[in-house]
Amino acid sequence: MAVARVVHTADRTLTGRQLASLLTPPPEGRFGYRELARAVREALLDGRVALRLRLPAERELATVLAVSRTTVTGAYDLLRESGYAHSRRGAGTWTALPDGQAPTPLGAFQDDAGATIDLALAAPQAPDELAAALASAAAELPRYAGSQGYHPYGLPVLRSAIAERYTARGLPTRPEQILVTTGAQQALSLVLTLLGRAGDRVLAENPSYTNALDAMRGRMLRITPVPVTETGWDTGLVDAALRQTAPRLAYLIPDFHNPTGHLMPQEQRRELARSARATGTWLVADETLADIALDVTAPPPFAAAAGGGDGEQIVSVGSLSKSCWGGLRVGWVRASSRVVTELARVRITADLSGSVLDQLVAVALMERLDTIVPRRVEELRRRRDALTTALARHMPEWRWTVPPGGMCLWIDLGRPVASAVAAHALRHGVRVEGGARFGVDPGTHEHRLRIPYTLPEDVYEPAAERLAAALDGAPGRYADPALPDWVA
Repeated sequence: MAVARVVHTADRTLTGRQLASLLTPPPEGRFGYRELARAVREALLDGRVALRLRLPAERELATVLAVSRTTVTGAYDLLRESGYAHSRRGAGTWTALPDGQAPTPLGAFQDDAGATIDLALAAPQAPDELAAALASAAAELPRYAGSQGYHPYGLPVLRSAIAERYTARGLPTRPEQILVTTGAQQALSLVLTLLGRAGDRVLAENPSYTNALDAMRGRMLRITPVPVTETGWDTGLVDAALRQTAPRLAYLIPDFHNPTGHLMPQEQRRELARSARATGTWLVADETLADIALDVTAPPPFAAAAGGGDGEQIVSVGSLSKSCWGGLRVGWVRASSRVVTELARVRITADLSGSVLDQLVAVALMERLDTIVPRRVEELRRRRDALTTALARHMPEWRWTVPPGGMCLWIDLGRPVASAVAAHALRHGVRVEGGARFGVDPGTHEHRLRIPYTLPEDVYEPAAERLAAALDGAPGRYADPALPDWVA
C-alpha cells in the first residue's frame, strides 16, 4: 500500500501553545522528558493531535512549557525511537505511528457483515414511510431536473418545511433562517469553521458527543469542559466557566443529552442563554434528539427559552437522522439570516450543495413526521425496556438511570475498566463503546459504557449473554488499568 506523502505546509505545523494546550500535564505539574514524550504520544493516540503534523521547534516548546531545551530534545528523541515521530533534515519533526500500528478506527462505524452484535451505534433503521417518500420524491424530481441542481442554502421547499416545524414548536422562524446541510455533523462543522479560529476556546459538556469533540479538536479549538453529572447540569458552574474563560463558542446538547440522556429544564436554558449573552459567547444547541421524548413532552427549541435579545447568538443544529434515518444525510442550521448567509459561503468551499433527491425525500418525510415520530418513540420505549431487562438479568452489578428520552443508556460499571471490557466483549461478538470516547479529557469516564437501544428487541438478550460470557471469570483482569508500558 502506498504511503501518502507528507506535505510540509505552514497550516500543518503546531505552535508551542497549541501543542501545550492539548497535552495532559503530569501529576507533579512539571514535564520531564519521559513525561513529555508520553503526553505527546497519548495526545496522538487519543486523536487530539493529528498524524503528519509538524511539532513545534524545540526551543519554542521549551519556552511555552517552562522546561529546558534538553527536556524537549530528549522527548522528541524518545518519540522518534518508538515510531511516534520522524524527522527530516531541514523540515523539523513530524507526528507518525509506529510501523504496523493503524490509526484509531472509526469506532462504531464498521461495515461488518459478520456475526458481531453492534451495541455502539445510536442510529435507528429507516421508517416504513421511506418507500412512499422515495416515490413522492421521484415524482417531484422532474420539476428540478431542468435546473442546474445546485442549491447551496437548500431547496426552498425544504427550508420552508423546517422553518414551519420550528414555528409550530414555539420558535417563530423564517425560511431564510435555515441552511440545509449534509447531516447535523456538517452543520456543526460549518458553524465551528465560521465562528471559531485555531486557539479559540469552546465550552463543551463533559461527557459529550464524540464526533462533535473530534470536530473541535480538528480545528485546534481549546475545549473548556463543564460536567454533566448524575443530576444533570450545574448552571452555576457553566456560568462561572463562561465568565472566567469567555469562550468564543459553547456547544450544548440540552435535549436528551448524548450520552447521559438528561433533559435540561427550561429555567436552566434561560439562565445559560443570559450568561452566554453577557459574555458574548455563541451558543450552539445540538437538537438532533429533540423528537425522541420517551417519557416526557418533547421540549421546545432551546432558542425559544431565550428572552429579548438573548437569542441572537444562539445557533441551533438539527437533522432527520434520529427521527427518520441517518442514511438520508439531511440536517440543518437555524440561525439569523446573516449567519445563514455566511455559513452558505463557507459551505460552498467544501460542498457546493446537498443532493436534490435526498432533500425531496426529506420534504416527503417531514410531511409524515406526525405519524413517524410517535411510532419511533413507542418503538424505542420497547427497545429500551428490552435492553434494561436483559442487562439487569445478566449484569446485576451495573447501574444506570433510565433516561426520559434519547437513544442510549449511560452505564456505570463501578470501576474504571470500560476500555478493557469493550475490548474483551468484541472478542465475544458484541461491540460496545467505552465512556472515555465521550470525554473531553483522556482517561475520563473509564467507568462508563454507552449502550444504545436502537436495535430490535430480540437482539438484547443474546447480546447481554455475550457480554456476560465476556465478563465471566474475568474480574481479575479488569483491575484499574495503568497506562501502557513505555518502550524507548
